[in-house]
Amino acid sequence: MKFKCLALINLLVLQYLAILGISKGFDFFYFVQQWPGSYCDSDKFSCCYPPTGKPAADFSIHGLWPNYINGSYPQNCDPNNPFNESEISDLISNMRMNWPSLACPSSSGESFWSHEWEKHGTCSESVLDQHSYFETALSLRQQTKILQSLTSAGINPDGGSYGMENIKDAIKEGTGYTPWIECNEDSSGNSQLYQVYLCLDSSGSNLIECPVFPQGECGSEIEFPTF
Repeated sequence: MKFKCLALINLLVLQYLAILGISKGFDFFYFVQQWPGSYCDSDKFSCCYPPTGKPAADFSIHGLWPNYINGSYPQNCDPNNPFNESEISDLISNMRMNWPSLACPSSSGESFWSHEWEKHGTCSESVLDQHSYFETALSLRQQTKILQSLTSAGINPDGGSYGMENIKDAIKEGTGYTPWIECNEDSSGNSQLYQVYLCLDSSGSNLIECPVFPQGECGSEIEFPTF
């Protein structure tokens, strides 16, 4: 009987530690913004504007993703905490402007935001509740001003090609931190600027130099398409 009780206690402790690891066991966040012109000018995606019309020609939020230093990431951590639009009612107009969905069919963004919260946000709820998660991402977008950093360096969304190192240097000059650039291919197979990754510490408070970058790389020259 004594051994059964000890075994049960050990099992409960392991379960508790597993839960604790899910809720707290990440090392940093990727904050990811995407260029809508590259999303829409690619055979990889179907592009549909929201019911309100074409979004602004500016970088928009893709997500705020908890990650591990080894390159992996937690996901779908808490099925008991689904997306609840009422918790972010004061942020909706800001989100529709700065976190629009370009996926088809056309939508106001709720399914996109729900996906981001349930897959990624629930893994950060030990430091960011649902409202704080979305509010933090919106604040980071306002803080980083990616397009402004690029255009100030003469890198414009005009369909031209620009040096990858020049793009990185311009974003670092504007934000203070080294970005990671993700490319995709346009309908003609040319590499183009698609997403910009910056990193946030695990408290969700401060931008940091990324401890690790995703795999993959772009060419030395990439297009910056119009939108």
